[in-house]
Amino acid sequence: MSDKTYKGTCFCGAVELSVTGEPAAMGYCHCTSCRTWSGGPVNAFSLWKPESVKVTKGESNLGTYNKTPVSFRKWCKTCGGHVLTDHPTFGLVDVYASTIPEFPHKAALHVHYGESTLSIKDGLPKQKDMPKEMGGTGTLIPE
Repeated sequence: MSDKTYKGTCFCGAVELSVTGEPAAMGYCHCTSCRTWSGGPVNAFSLWKPESVKVTKGESNLGTYNKTPVSFRKWCKTCGGHVLTDHPTFGLVDVYASTIPEFPHKAALHVHYGESTLSIKDGLPKQKDMPKEMGGTGTLIPE
């Protein structure tokens, strides 16, 4: 496992963070919540153990909103830039790929593809919802 550290920021730079090592998973989420939150058709995620994610500047400038107990979405109170989502029930933190631009994001799958509004033909597995290990059905949708 690599111990390399990558730095990231919110849109304006008031909040800075770092991730160290390797994420537990990387992919694309198509759920309605991620799409509505991000304002885009898909969200590139990287899931990390909490101890691998450190807010190094502006932690008091992070706002938090949780629509469900599964996701605590955090953004910069200055610029509104989305920074990360804490998933306490999974024991993981999603640091959005765009937040850590030098990190080599290599998606392994699509989740919640059953809610997709954008077809993507990239050869990656398309989960209808989530993998069984994460509480989903594990059902795959063909490209």
